[in-house]
Amino acid sequence: MQTDIPTTGYVRQAQLVGSIVPVSPSTLWRWVNAGKFPKPIKLSERVTAWRAEDVRAWIEAQGKQEAA
Repeated sequence: MQTDIPTTGYVRQAQLVGSIVPVSPSTLWRWVNAGKFPKPIKLSERVTAWRAEDVRAWIEAQGKQEAA
């Protein structure tokens, strides 16, 4: 699953929902607003993306929580 995420750079919402993060877009934004998922970066007026490093770190943290 994590192989779909670049090592560096940015990941758009369409790349995240469904495959990398198995939730709907509305759930993703609810998590962002609640502080459960990293905040995105505004690349331009109409383009929002997440840093790939932040998404990878979030996925790793989720795995550690499940193992505990």
